[in-house]
Amino acid sequence: LTIDGTTGNVYRGMLPMAAAKLTPQFEHILKWADEYRRLGVYANADTPEDAKKARDFGAEGIGLCRTEHMFMQQDRLPVVQEMIMAETPDSRRKCLEQLLPMQREDFRGILRAMKGLPVTIRLLDPPLHEFLPSLDDLLVEVTELRMSKADPSELSAKERLLRRVRVLHEENPMLGLRVCRLGIVFPEIYQMQVRAIMEAATELKKERVDVKPLIMIPGVGTVTEMKALRDLVTAEAERIIKAAGTRLHYQVGTMIEMPRACMVAHRVAEHAEFFSFGTNDLTQLVFGYSRDDAEGSFIPVYLEKKILRDDPFQVIDQDGVGEFMRMAMDRGRMTREGMKIGICGEHGGDPTSVEFCHKLGLDYVSCSPFRVPVARLAAAQSVLKEREAEAEGDKGEKKVDQD
Repeated sequence: LTIDGTTGNVYRGMLPMAAAKLTPQFEHILKWADEYRRLGVYANADTPEDAKKARDFGAEGIGLCRTEHMFMQQDRLPVVQEMIMAETPDSRRKCLEQLLPMQREDFRGILRAMKGLPVTIRLLDPPLHEFLPSLDDLLVEVTELRMSKADPSELSAKERLLRRVRVLHEENPMLGLRVCRLGIVFPEIYQMQVRAIMEAATELKKERVDVKPLIMIPGVGTVTEMKALRDLVTAEAERIIKAAGTRLHYQVGTMIEMPRACMVAHRVAEHAEFFSFGTNDLTQLVFGYSRDDAEGSFIPVYLEKKILRDDPFQVIDQDGVGEFMRMAMDRGRMTREGMKIGICGEHGGDPTSVEFCHKLGLDYVSCSPFRVPVARLAAAQSVLKEREAEAEGDKGEKKVDQD
């Protein structure tokens, strides 16, 4: 079946598809919107193709490039799994050396596609077990191999994999060994990624391609985490720049998604040059909701019974999550005046959330490429609503004066 999302029509079979494009009339409206809006509009993009699509839709940069998606590709997953299985830093580095050229090419493609616009690259974020088979599936496989008296070498390999999966298994992965904790426990992973970013950037620079890489450390909760990883990133970056014999401007910042990071943002800002709110995880941690579970179980009931006005994973909760954002922004800029701050969760494409970000005083929102036009319009509408409110306020003041 083919469904037309605009009309609701359903057609038998698969109809030919065409890539979404902006009509000349809509592009004209968006140009008007760009003249009014103050918020920058970036896109979340993980591939050169996504980056090009983002530019076509008017994105002014990439607010989030997720490196873990690059690790999931079929030709890389076996190497990633071998790296995770490694039991020493040296053996892990050997696997990372195989991944290095792959990541470097990824970053070359994205940086080239953005043609000098800022590209914010988040270092590895998810728990390592996500790259391995599930514990339950492996237990079944090992049991079947034992019962069938399979090849001993195959059984041994599966048992070794099972042991590693058990070691990495966590009761609550959301709060376990992930985000910046990965870089603290396995620094060689982040070193490889920084090397790939900087080698790609310096190579393009030599080819006279303008590049603006921003390296984002995920999920910082303490100042010491930020400082330790900032030192790691800058040491590796400066080493690559020196070896390349060129000059390259880059920035190191962090994704703010822990409530504690919001509270100590003035100190985190001593070591971070920019903040980007990861509103998906920040919402989970402020509410104490698991998004994967909540949206399929109780949130529909909460919306129906008016316990919640909006789904907080679709629209920013201004009273709770929004106040943490305000705190982090104010405290961060108290330390680093004019600090660039944005959001990179999918809230960046929601008009109500975009308006809140405008009122809050953020510099940009970042969303999926296909939501960029919506964000551009919403950002302009926020300015017009603000002006309308100010005009109404002025009229009210004049009336009071006359009375």
